[in-house]
Amino acid sequence: MDKNALKEKVNQVLAGEFELEQNDLLPEAKLYEDLGLDSLDAVDMVVAFEKAFAIHLGKNTELVSIKTLGELQEFIIKTTIAQAVR
Repeated sequence: MDKNALKEKVNQVLAGEFELEQNDLLPEAKLYEDLGLDSLDAVDMVVAFEKAFAIHLGKNTELVSIKTLGELQEFIIKTTIAQAVR
C-alpha cells in the first residue's frame, strides 16, 4: 500500500469511527479543535488504528504530541512501514 492509500485509509477509519465528513478531513485540520475529538476519542482512535492497520501503538509517547490530521497520517504511515519490516 502506498502513502496516499495509507492516508486515505486513515481518513476512512476516522470518518467511520467518529462519523466525520470526508471533506472535513484535511491535513491541516486540528484533531481536537477542528474535528471535535476529545481524550476519550483518542483512546478509541488508537484501538481503531491498531485494528485497521494491524499495528501496535501501545503507550507510544509520540502520539501525545500529534495535533493535526496530517501529523497523524504521517505517524500511522511511519509506524505501519516500520512494523511491516519486522
